[in-house]
Amino acid sequence: MRRLAAVDAQTWWMSAKLPSDQFLLYGFAGSPADLGRALTEVRNRAEACPELALRVRDEFRLTYPAWVPRRVGDDQFVVHNLDAPSWNDCLDAVAGLADHQLDATSATWRLHVFPSVRGIPDADTAGTAAVLQVAHALGDGIRSSALAAWLFGRPVPVPAVPAQPFVGATLPLRAVQAARTHRQLVADEKSGAVPLQAPSRPARRSNSRPAGARWVRTIVRPRARIPGPTVTVAVLAAVSVALGDHLRALGEDVVDLGAEVPMAKSGVRHAHNHFGNVGIGLYSELDHADRVARIAQDLAQRRTRARHPAMAAASRAFAATPAPLLRWGVAQFDPTLRSPVVTGNTVVSSVNRGAADLRFGAGPVVVTAGYPALSPMMGLTHGVHGIGDTLAISVHAAESAVGDIDSYVERLEQALG
Repeated sequence: MRRLAAVDAQTWWMSAKLPSDQFLLYGFAGSPADLGRALTEVRNRAEACPELALRVRDEFRLTYPAWVPRRVGDDQFVVHNLDAPSWNDCLDAVAGLADHQLDATSATWRLHVFPSVRGIPDADTAGTAAVLQVAHALGDGIRSSALAAWLFGRPVPVPAVPAQPFVGATLPLRAVQAARTHRQLVADEKSGAVPLQAPSRPARRSNSRPAGARWVRTIVRPRARIPGPTVTVAVLAAVSVALGDHLRALGEDVVDLGAEVPMAKSGVRHAHNHFGNVGIGLYSELDHADRVARIAQDLAQRRTRARHPAMAAASRAFAATPAPLLRWGVAQFDPTLRSPVVTGNTVVSSVNRGAADLRFGAGPVVVTAGYPALSPMMGLTHGVHGIGDTLAISVHAAESAVGDIDSYVERLEQALG
């Protein structure tokens, strides 16, 4: 029996207070002549992957939950017949899926299929949209993308995360090591060898508690049309312009805007979730060239800080936290409380999903997208996902955060060029 790592257990317990299911969308050209056969092919792929045949068992409060096997079942495949929907009709339906979170003690993923979708980007005829809903405890963005790729035919198995031996007894030693390396971190900060922690930002309207209508929208561009040192930097620079202009039009102060960016951790993966969130300045007051340079510099500084030994030591100490203590800590979290400061005024999550080598039935993949979850302190998030030479920049927003979604998306399209 393999128990959940501390960070994965925390993610699972927190999902009861902050829904966190991921929705990975893949658009395929054409509709299968035999939908049942295409679904059977995907199901056979799922049955051949042990990491897709898991659920969470959480019966004993003194221990961490465990990963236990379950058969791939009919309940994990849902076909949504929307009567020849348009691309935006499909996206509206995807937004509604967030109201139906998975119970990971029953199933950790579900595949939603939307046949005969009109207007899928880069599809000449009506195509198929497939949305993999994944419990966040099962994987972060990188791991979940690898599981989806396996389902749709990529011949790269997804290995299990090695089971960790009981480490509770090592907490005192790990705590001492964490304290020692933290003192070194403070000294390195003072000397300038390591960047300081990113500053908090004043909460803005985009940090409003989600209320009213919720939308998802996706802008698709060839990778060559997104200039910049990296895709992530280029999109952050465009979000800076769009968000700044949009908030300014709503009467908001846009000084010191920032974004919360998930960043993969370095080193060996010891948990299904192997990332941390960092704060990045958006520098909406600067011209384009200076803005791009400062955003790239911020990302480089966050990576430098993340590689400091203090970060790994803190992670090892956290991994040794006794399960009852971590359960108690999660129970104290109150999602109704508001904070005047935040890590970022929006989220920008960026994942490259690799080559365009996926298929559903005979239809090749033409686009992939993702929509990071909203939360009580985040009413606007962005996903940046590439497959092959196609890039999708997605927006997930609540009416309380942006007002009119179409005007915000139009601003983002203009900022992207």
